[in-house]
Amino acid sequence: MNRPAPISTATLARAGLATAAFAAASGVAFAAWIGNGAEIFLTMASNGLAWCF
Repeated sequence: MNRPAPISTATLARAGLATAAFAAASGVAFAAWIGNGAEIFLTMASNGLAWCF
């Protein structure tokens, strides 16, 4: 039987760093939406672009 190659520590570190960076960026975007979502929606609605949301 063929055994799968072990995953190196560097690969796991890179995957963890990429996951943490994505989570941080998503958190910042969500916080910005919570803080400014109503203004963004009203601005888009006045410009006729609210259907995008």
